[in-house]
Amino acid sequence: MDSHEQDEFTFDWVASDSDSSATPRYVPLAIKMRPKTLDEIVGQGHILGPKCLLPKLVKSGTFSSIIFYGVPGCGKTTLAEVIAGETKSKFVKINAVLSNVAELREILAFARKHIERNVLLFIDEIHRFNKAQQDLLLPDVENASIRLIGATTHNPGFYVISPLLSRSHLFRLNPISVDAIAAILGLALGDCERGLGSAKCHCKREVIASIATMANGDLRWALNALETIVASLPMGSEITADAVENFSIERALRYDADEDEHYDTISAYIKSMRGCDPDAAIFWLNKMLDGGEDPRFIARRMVIFASEDVALADPMALPLAIACFEACEKIGMPECAINLAHVTVFLAATPKSNSTYMALSRCRASVVKNGSQNVPLWLRDSHGKANERAGNQKDYLYSHNFDSNVSGQYYMEHPEKFWVPNDSGAEKQIAERMTLLEELRKELNELRKSP
Repeated sequence: MDSHEQDEFTFDWVASDSDSSATPRYVPLAIKMRPKTLDEIVGQGHILGPKCLLPKLVKSGTFSSIIFYGVPGCGKTTLAEVIAGETKSKFVKINAVLSNVAELREILAFARKHIERNVLLFIDEIHRFNKAQQDLLLPDVENASIRLIGATTHNPGFYVISPLLSRSHLFRLNPISVDAIAAILGLALGDCERGLGSAKCHCKREVIASIATMANGDLRWALNALETIVASLPMGSEITADAVENFSIERALRYDADEDEHYDTISAYIKSMRGCDPDAAIFWLNKMLDGGEDPRFIARRMVIFASEDVALADPMALPLAIACFEACEKIGMPECAINLAHVTVFLAATPKSNSTYMALSRCRASVVKNGSQNVPLWLRDSHGKANERAGNQKDYLYSHNFDSNVSGQYYMEHPEKFWVPNDSGAEKQIAERMTLLEELRKELNELRKSP
């Protein structure tokens, strides 16, 4: 675009009024039903309530940069458009996946040239912009030649550069509740002007609720689903549970295998097993498998969990988790899902102990604070003449030469206590044995000291 000849942006080709053969442009129901004002937006009362910051910023116009983050279909784009309307701003929308530095420079130059237009630049999927592209925004955000609204499904702290974050108001949007989605679907079904009222379809409340539940917090998906179902039925039909079930077969589960959903779901899975809830663990396992997660990734986490969270409370945990990993390697999906379910329930139901994990943590902390100890002379390797002359192993006591295979000798020059056993599962018996051995070690050492 030549900024000397053109002062407007045209992002979509639109047929001219004189072209009578042009097919009317299809507008999805989710677009037609978009709210026009802040009051019409549902499900975000935590940021749009009467005492909240965002409505005050919009009303006063005292913002230069806002970042919205939340799951797909929670209203990030809609909210940006409403803010543009209520602040009487020129709304310029780009997608970070499709945009480039050249386009971004043109938009910023336009905004500087036309300050009176109050340009609001909306960047969808702003996490896709690299550091250089985000850096390019900083001067214009700083001097308020543009108002920036970024939208992302990711945690901005990981994907948006710190200088831009520090200049932005951050708002998290929640998934839309089932009741709120059901209410909007009901409105769309009866609205002749913006919705599907002209189709004269109807359905029972529980059927609408089932679509809302399937949406999993995504209002856009729910509206698109309702539109598709209505389009497949004759005018004036009832939307039945069977029609919804037939549609749901094609429903894709929302699971981003390499993004936030991946980490959030594996986190929920591990916490469910740690909390001894096999039902929740199976639920999150199923979500990962349905979403196409690599079963070996899940099995690796099982192996880690077996030592970090079960350990000595059930010595079978680690070999069983390793066996599950090998099954995933050798068998693969879909059959290895059965192995994953087997070990998931076992790990969730078995007693828990993190005593060995904590022992390692205490040891590392001690080394950081006090430094590492040298290997005592009596424990050093004695092979070679030089080691023999140095007296290596001279005072070593061979455990098998003593009753109960305990010599009473210490194995650090300055003994420290790192492992603190608990009474969970099999670890209780191990702890009892270690208590007896410690008492025996003390007795043997006392005997050696006596003349």
